[in-house]
Amino acid sequence: MVLVAHGSRDPRAAEATRALARAVAVARPGTPVRPSWLDHTEPGPAAVLRDLAAAGHPRAVLVPLLLTAAYHRKVDIPAALAAAEGGPPIDVRVADVLGPADGPVDRALLAGLRRRLAEAAPGGYDALVLAAAGTRDPRARGSVGRVAAALGADLGVRCRVSYASAAPPAAGVAVAKLRAAGARRVGVAAYFLAPGLFHDAVCAGARDAGAVAVAAPLADAPDLVDLVLRRVAAQLA
Repeated sequence: MVLVAHGSRDPRAAEATRALARAVAVARPGTPVRPSWLDHTEPGPAAVLRDLAAAGHPRAVLVPLLLTAAYHRKVDIPAALAAAEGGPPIDVRVADVLGPADGPVDRALLAGLRRRLAEAAPGGYDALVLAAAGTRDPRARGSVGRVAAALGADLGVRCRVSYASAAPPAAGVAVAKLRAAGARRVGVAAYFLAPGLFHDAVCAGARDAGAVAVAAPLADAPDLVDLVLRRVAAQLA
């Protein structure tokens, strides 16, 4: 398995990806699990695929550690596969992103979000904001909206979407609107795979607006490990 993360200048993000790779490897002993990054951190997926091919592995499943099927899935992943060509042959299958594309929201993803919320806000909440990184792709934003709707339905509370970049509203604005509408305990679910500047900004803005808690990124939550393995199994099926 080759896990492919977006990449960040923040070293905490790379360590979160490595932790997830270690957890997936523990869940599938005997299967090599390699982390890689599209930007800022080495190695890239093309280099990992070439190394696996040179070591004699005949096939690999590449898992995009992405929560939306936006630019990085549509452009960067195919470019990485093209860059891996020319070396020893290896059959590469690309799994779906971890967030919903056109299908339903995976229960493992919702379980991971609920887990992180429970850790951050043991006292509960009466409304939620799902804070995502942000994208200009309207279909990708639609998928974030479906996750927010499913999470709110699961927990029986209102759940608004917010974005750290590229689209409004910001987390603080979404929290303020819920409080103005009567919510007393607003929690923020982090639709992030790893910590970094965007998650830091969400934490600061949400708390300034009166949120009772901001959840940690999914990182190596057991539910995310399960989701990665489900994506791989779907490709192998």
